[in-house]
Amino acid sequence: MDFGFSEEQRLIQDSAKKFLVKECPKEKVREIEKSDKGYDRDIWRKMAELGWMGIVFPEEHGGTGGEFMDLVILMEEMGKNILPSPFLSTMVCSLSIMQYGTEEQKKKFLPDIAEGKAIWTPALTEASSSYKASGIETHASAKGDEYVLEGTKVFVPDASVANHMLVVARTGKEAKPEDGITVFIVDAKNPNVEVEVIPTTAHDKPCEIKFDKVKVPKGSILGKANEGWEIVEFMLQRGSVLKSAEVSGASQAALEMTNDYAKKRVQFDRPIGSFQAIQHKLADMLTDIEGLKYLVYDAGWRISAGYPSNLHASIVKVRANEVYERVCIDCVKTHGAMGFTDECDIGLYYRRVKYNQFAFGDSDFHKERIAAELERYSPPKL
Repeated sequence: MDFGFSEEQRLIQDSAKKFLVKECPKEKVREIEKSDKGYDRDIWRKMAELGWMGIVFPEEHGGTGGEFMDLVILMEEMGKNILPSPFLSTMVCSLSIMQYGTEEQKKKFLPDIAEGKAIWTPALTEASSSYKASGIETHASAKGDEYVLEGTKVFVPDASVANHMLVVARTGKEAKPEDGITVFIVDAKNPNVEVEVIPTTAHDKPCEIKFDKVKVPKGSILGKANEGWEIVEFMLQRGSVLKSAEVSGASQAALEMTNDYAKKRVQFDRPIGSFQAIQHKLADMLTDIEGLKYLVYDAGWRISAGYPSNLHASIVKVRANEVYERVCIDCVKTHGAMGFTDECDIGLYYRRVKYNQFAFGDSDFHKERIAAELERYSPPKL
């Protein structure tokens, strides 16, 4: 198990760092947050030109044939700069298409994603805000060569700017909630799809989506009808690891920013970083962050190596949720009252805590998954 980056991955990390520092300063973040779209088209185009959107796609579909760890590296750097972007949503969908799509679907959709021409999002949660199968009430009825989709999804990221969605719906009544689930590829611009942005303090623009008798061809099913829960599990696993990588990067940036502030802020004729109370907070934050980085790279490596693990994906998401909240709160405290203001950059990180905690499952959800995995877990023999 080698978590060291290859030379190519170090180049990806270095170029991403330079690009995001230049293109996405904090004032740009504030500007994007205030916009209707929630992302910058020019930055999105440049990211596509750098090959980020197709970094894990095979060459025949417009990609560069990279591996999952390349995406982890990009998400970590985006987290450091808190780039407002539909990148994660699009990647979770495109990874699902790569894994479960037909050749026709791959040829139709992946090249447009790689070129930055299409934005995708997974429409998973509903009124219960649960990622469990029992929370899926949106339904689709078969009529001839089509399905008719009806229901409401909430807290769907980037839906207001998406071209397509992967919509999870119930197509059969089975004994288990996980059965009778189907994933549909839906045109987000369909006139019977109503999208409304939900205001939040994080300005992340999650949406409520209403499907009013939306007709979807049977050829737009991803995977197999009534067997879509495996795809949902896939999306949750990949999404959890990539979101944790983003959170890890954000935590690193918050600590670095606060450490610099503690060296410069003077109280009682001394930098506050010389006070033991501040030093211990910084030490605790560094310990938490280094542990989170290891878990992120471990979970990402397992996927890249072909050994994906729901257990490790849930472990890292729980840890990311806890670390990011604790780090941001202590960073704000170190900055003092100004840390809560919009003008202070640390506040940009702090107000994203709750959204990031719930994205792809909160801690309670993933702890339940960990408990279920432990029932069949056997420690590796060394």
